[in-house]
Amino acid sequence: MLVGVSMLLLAAGAWAEFRESLGTAVEFAAGLTTLVFAGIGAFALLWGGTHAWAATLLRRHRPLGRVLTLALALVNLLVLPFGTALGAYALWILLTDEGRRLFEPAR
Repeated sequence: MLVGVSMLLLAAGAWAEFRESLGTAVEFAAGLTTLVFAGIGAFALLWGGTHAWAATLLRRHRPLGRVLTLALALVNLLVLPFGTALGAYALWILLTDEGRRLFEPAR
């Protein structure tokens, strides 16, 4: 989520340059930069928010939290280097027998 906030701040800076630019080449570059940074920032905030929601569900031992975290861990394997390490660790923990038992419904 910190990356998302940072990118949105960079997008605000590019937007300020877009509004004050004098040349057409600068306007195009600043406008494109604003759109790209804002898009990446919004996606990063959504991605971080999904992780925070999954963490809340995990703490409450909800089965949906386990499934959501497993799905996020698979995608995180592609985010080098920290996402790979954290994704592998999440898969390792949540796919063990003890990890499965924590999220089974009470009998």
